[in-house]
Amino acid sequence: MPDRGPYRLPPTPWESCSRLQWVVAGYTLVFAAGLLSGGLVAGRLGPRRAFCAGMLLFCAGSAFGAFAGDWPRLVTGRLVQGLGAAVLLPAGTALLGHVFPEEKERARALGVRGGAAGLGVALGPAVGGPLVEHLGWRSVLWINLPVGLLLLLLTPLLLPPVPSARQGWDPAGQLLAAVGVGAFVFGLVQGPVDGWSAAPVTGALVLAAVTLPAFVVVESLAVQPMLDLRQLRRRAYAASALSCFASGFGLFGSTFFLTLYLQDVLGWSAGGAGLVFLAVSAVIVPAAPLAGVLCARSGPRLPLTTGLLLIAVSLAGLARYGRHAGFADYGWLLPVLGIATGLAFVPAVITAVQRSNTTGAAVGSALMDSLRELGGVVGVAALGVVLIVRMRHTLFDRAVLAGLPESAAHALTHSALARGPAASLNTAGSTVSARTRTWVADSFIEGLHLCLLCGAATVGCAALAVAFLLRDNHATAASSLLVKQSECSSIPEAP
Repeated sequence: MPDRGPYRLPPTPWESCSRLQWVVAGYTLVFAAGLLSGGLVAGRLGPRRAFCAGMLLFCAGSAFGAFAGDWPRLVTGRLVQGLGAAVLLPAGTALLGHVFPEEKERARALGVRGGAAGLGVALGPAVGGPLVEHLGWRSVLWINLPVGLLLLLLTPLLLPPVPSARQGWDPAGQLLAAVGVGAFVFGLVQGPVDGWSAAPVTGALVLAAVTLPAFVVVESLAVQPMLDLRQLRRRAYAASALSCFASGFGLFGSTFFLTLYLQDVLGWSAGGAGLVFLAVSAVIVPAAPLAGVLCARSGPRLPLTTGLLLIAVSLAGLARYGRHAGFADYGWLLPVLGIATGLAFVPAVITAVQRSNTTGAAVGSALMDSLRELGGVVGVAALGVVLIVRMRHTLFDRAVLAGLPESAAHALTHSALARGPAASLNTAGSTVSARTRTWVADSFIEGLHLCLLCGAATVGCAALAVAFLLRDNHATAASSLLVKQSECSSIPEAP
């Protein structure tokens, strides 16, 4: 945007918010939309072959994106990565069910697997920040290749071949799920950028409003549905689904905006901001197996409700700090957030797998992963709207109270919000006055505080709902015993 007045923020070398957002959201869209179908692919091909196929796709997408010379090719690479991950993740969970057929061992293994999912939320900024700062953005994609190739080499040696399941395809359900979830994610991601009244956004949300209920109807009537909706009638399964969505909502949304806060308000570099999140990552490692043990001994109620409540407390606590906060002030909350992540993610996946038969384990875990991803997308979009609306009002009020004409205050507000909160704060070396930069920073912080409190309230309400759904521990334990007996009769011996 041209600098046409003293209260318009100067241009920066940033690309448009929409393009940068789709580099991130393109992966999430395909991943979330394809997870349920990926669970069926794992059943049809066999988990080990599906795992290898998904890993090859993920590595191919990483290489294509790393070689990309323009934005469309980079986004295409991210889309291929998301497709590979959608096949890879449920196949890996199904393999755990065969490698660890005994319930307690499987719970521990799923605890490690669920903790790894939560670890990725916090470890992403911790690893990606220094890589981008010192080696450039392409290094974040290149690092996937040696890890993926090593896993492809080890898979035939360490994982048993598992026969494919004779589960029928559900093309209508798969199409409706992919279109509905994809349209919903597109509308949420693009709405704050293009405006909620823009034709593509409105069309996408209307399409989602039609296809998602149609998916429920089709799956309810299908002889062999891709998603057995009757599972959600079980209180433990429904509580796990709610926990996944709520934890993704709070954790992904908060991580996204806290990264902006660390870099653009507190002045951390990209690498430094990433290292801050190591305080979260370090405690997820021991918390995840602990959650698996607690779930195996007493059911999912204690770890799920405790994890969600700790997420709510952490987000509310982080809403107390402003422009002059030091790491010593807020650092104690980061390990609490890490413990909460391990406790909230792990029991949900364990419950979903243990409430499914062996062939349905991949679909059950895929549903939980899909809900967590959707919760993250909704969290970033919804909390972003809260932040932007609050920032708009507070920035305008500050400018007017300082004596600016309303036209100038509107110009400043429009300039700040049109270029995005983070870019608006990146004004080092500009001709904009220190007073104006302070207005923008303080307004962003007020929006961030409200956004974190809204996230905390949402997750806290989910914790109360989960505690209510799982209020009968004895019934849950009896149900778990029956499930164990039915599973033991249906699990084939590993060769």
